Amino acid sequence: MNGSPGLRPLPAATPPKGFGKLRVGQWFLIVGMLAALLFTIAAAVTIRSIEETREARVTLLDVVDPAILHALEVSNALTAQESSVRAYGRTNEDPSLRDYRNAIAEEATALAAIDGLVARMPEGKAVGAEVAQLKAAVQAWRRDYAEKLIASVPVLKTEASNRQSAAVNAARFTEVRQPLTVLQDHLTRLHDASSARLERGWRALYFALGGVTAVLVLIGIAAVVIVRYAVLRPTAELTSQVRAVAQGDFDHRLKVERPSELAELSSHVDAMRRRILAEWRRASETQSKLEEQAAELRRSNSELEQFAYVASHDLQEPLRKVASFTQMLEQRYGDQLDERAKQYIAFAVDGAKRMQLLINDLLDFSRVGRLGGERAPIDAGAPLQAALNNLAVSIEDTGATVTHDEMPKVHGNRVQLTQLFQNLIGNAIKFRSPEPPEIHIGVRRDGDMWEFSCSDNGIGIESKYTDRIFLIFQRLHGRDVYAGTGIGLALCKKIVEYHGGRIWVDDNESDKPGTTFRWTLPPGETDE
Repeated sequence: MNGSPGLRPLPAATPPKGFGKLRVGQWFLIVGMLAALLFTIAAAVTIRSIEETREARVTLLDVVDPAILHALEVSNALTAQESSVRAYGRTNEDPSLRDYRNAIAEEATALAAIDGLVARMPEGKAVGAEVAQLKAAVQAWRRDYAEKLIASVPVLKTEASNRQSAAVNAARFTEVRQPLTVLQDHLTRLHDASSARLERGWRALYFALGGVTAVLVLIGIAAVVIVRYAVLRPTAELTSQVRAVAQGDFDHRLKVERPSELAELSSHVDAMRRRILAEWRRASETQSKLEEQAAELRRSNSELEQFAYVASHDLQEPLRKVASFTQMLEQRYGDQLDERAKQYIAFAVDGAKRMQLLINDLLDFSRVGRLGGERAPIDAGAPLQAALNNLAVSIEDTGATVTHDEMPKVHGNRVQLTQLFQNLIGNAIKFRSPEPPEIHIGVRRDGDMWEFSCSDNGIGIESKYTDRIFLIFQRLHGRDVYAGTGIGLALCKKIVEYHGGRIWVDDNESDKPGTTFRWTLPPGETDE
């Protein structure tokens, strides 16, 4: 990257130390990674707690509790069987037998349901063994008592239920109640264990959700701390330091320790402060020198104006006397002088006149921008017409044709613009071709300026001389070919530049005969 010419690049920023090496993005990245880790752990614990709680709930509500209910149904069915078969033995009534058969069906249904739940039940093998023991005891009671009693009813009638059968019933049914009680107690323990597991699962879930909430709160606190520690506080420090500099304490150092971006920024800004301060002090010294030079220039201009006054009066008066007396000498003694003497007298008169013309042109050149150069909004047609009036004799003698576009209002000095138009049109007439001069003054709007042009059909100017012709005393032709002092175009350039414009030769129309001068002038107030 190219810097301004003459200025050294700023020194490299002082590298920060410690935590100041970290950028704001790195601060947030570190905290974000820690937060992501904690959040992942909390999320994993939460998911696991939810899964364990779901499994405990399913085990309790869908397995253990239904098994307890079916065990109760088995107990009720067995009790119904025992009471129904005893009633049938005493009464020999068929409804008691039907109740017995129905109770067997209910028992079978309940045991089948328990068998279906054993595979999903904690301690399923033990429960299955207990169910098998219960089934064996029931089969033994039914074989040794119930079925024999039912079979003896048709023969013994009401005598089928006797003391002997009652003793068998009591013994075998006691053997049935024992595995049933063991099964129910086991299922009750499983219910209590599943309930405790479900409770632990809920507590773990609440703890995990609390952990997630705590992680979110910690993330928020960490973000606030980072913003305050790594952004707001350093920014406030830098703002305070900049405010001190802005209030006039230019020697106040700008420096913050963190984060890396603000540390680097403060270092660069402080380097710019030192550079600006040094340049300002240097500029102050330069300004003092410029003020001294301006005072010297004003004094010099005053002397130049004095010289111009002397030149316009005291220098021209001797020249007029030389020319006048030389001409009188020729008139009085002309018949006594030979041709060489007359030629010498002509040289002297011509030299005095050219010297007087040169002094007048130099005076005009020196007065541009100094004396009587006040600018105001004017119609550009007025100085153009004044110039045409001044050149009326030359235009008529050469048969020149001068045309122009409609002139706009410009911000300028009437006298100087008249000189500008007069010099350019006069040059077009002077440097004409064998054909009668055709001159056109054009104008168009170019951005914030009016662009004028002066085109002719004269002898033209070679492109290599287009810059040289605007220098003072620069001539492309000898005085014996074209008269003049070589100041005209230099005067035009000075007038245009004094008005804030520029003047140049248009090289884009080199294929056309003649020359086109272009210059710009600021618009008048009514056109702004």
